[in-house]
Amino acid sequence: MTEQLSVKDWLDQGLKTLAKHGFTALKAEPLAKAMGVSRGSFYWHFADIGAYRTAILNHWREVAAEQVIAELETVPEGGDALALLLRRTFSARLALERAVRSWATADAAARAAVLEVDQRRIGYIETLLRHAGFPDDVARGRAQIFYWAFIGYALSEQTLPKPRQQAAIDELLRMTKR
Repeated sequence: MTEQLSVKDWLDQGLKTLAKHGFTALKAEPLAKAMGVSRGSFYWHFADIGAYRTAILNHWREVAAEQVIAELETVPEGGDALALLLRRTFSARLALERAVRSWATADAAARAAVLEVDQRRIGYIETLLRHAGFPDDVARGRAQIFYWAFIGYALSEQTLPKPRQQAAIDELLRMTKR
């Protein structure tokens, strides 16, 4: 690369590497090689691999929760943000989600990031359900059910045929209606 790499370039490469090879691949030398630069470029932006991994987890929080929520907040009044979220989520490839959750089994900081993102996502789903007219207790319960369904889907490496996948999404969507 002839251009100077930014922190975001390193973080985006880190998320790709994490999704493809797992957290043990988050090392300066292989990342630099994959990006066609020297390790010095890595250390220009990050004090050490620990600082990089912390930044990766923060970047994942942003990408996996905050950007998704911000996008859903742009759905026009009367639009169905929850239906959009469910369709996108249960149609997505989730290698990064699996990789971060795997990392969380071996690392306290990753575990804390996963718990934080889980709570943020569940809280947002609960808010969408309240806005759809569900009472607090029903919204809380359904938000948890939707999230458990998502976790099961994210961690499953078994793919469903499109008709079965669509049937499951349709059933979840029925649960969003009063």
